[in-house]
Amino acid sequence: MARISDLIGINNNLDTFTVGSGASRAWFRKEKKRVNLLALGDVGSTLLLGLRLLGTEAIESIGIADVRPMVPERFEFEMNQIAAPDGRLLPPVRALAPDEWFDCDAFLFCASKGVPDLSNKGDVRMAQLEANSGLVSSVAANAVKAGFQGLFCVVSDPVDPLCMYAAAAGLDPDNVKGFGLGVMNARAAYYAGKDERFSSYLTEGRAYGPHGGDLVIANSVENYDDALSRELTELTVKANIRMREWGYKPYIAPAISSGAFSVIAAISGEWHYSSVNMDGVWLGCRNRVTDGGTEIEDPALPEELFARIKHAYDNLKELRNGL
Repeated sequence: MARISDLIGINNNLDTFTVGSGASRAWFRKEKKRVNLLALGDVGSTLLLGLRLLGTEAIESIGIADVRPMVPERFEFEMNQIAAPDGRLLPPVRALAPDEWFDCDAFLFCASKGVPDLSNKGDVRMAQLEANSGLVSSVAANAVKAGFQGLFCVVSDPVDPLCMYAAAAGLDPDNVKGFGLGVMNARAAYYAGKDERFSSYLTEGRAYGPHGGDLVIANSVENYDDALSRELTELTVKANIRMREWGYKPYIAPAISSGAFSVIAAISGEWHYSSVNMDGVWLGCRNRVTDGGTEIEDPALPEELFARIKHAYDNLKELRNGL
């Protein structure tokens, strides 16, 4: 049996381990957080809606920015007209001036250049790396100049490599998290709910690795079935391709499952799926933010499952070394 902690040379016999420190996490100690979001395209606008509806207990305010004129004003106008009949207060939405982008506790990077259109077949996530790496590097560098000390959340594809670029620009690596694995967990659960063979995933399953081809879905950590898990992984990885083949861009589930739900869980210190810095490599796993660092779930894993996760980690490490 092996554990995730073995990937970075930590000898751990417990079910969790912690990376990073709480030295730069003053933002986490606030009861409610100020969240700012950059780019209100398909993903960003859907994520904004989720934050507005779900963020009452965790979010003080939501700042929004976009390089297109009048787009933030449009969404400020519409989002603040969403009200619950019971009168409960939803987090207010405010359009940001450029010098206010990083005046927040959590910054959500949803910007993207040249999202491939529907004529592009196959998995398009990595196709966006060249364009989006320069964009996230520029935004992260500006965050460093502004003295940003909060959580830098990468939502744009490809999530895991873009986290590496953000950290390379000078951000505290332990305050950079990638939000892509939440929807992979949700997609695996979708298929598990439709096919009894996969039903163990709903109570015992886990998702690991990047938001893409090296994804690892485990039908069960305790009763792992490699063939079944690989079949469920294949279905999960190709879910976005299936949607594109139907003629639609698959952004609603990612924006809510990987975005709204997972970001709110992260800033609230709750367990969720996201990519975490492990020795300069961002690997997706179940984790939670704490005052003392990031606590990562670390159960003993069957060797076949650990080998799949290590393969994904090694590929991400090779990618990092080539940056």
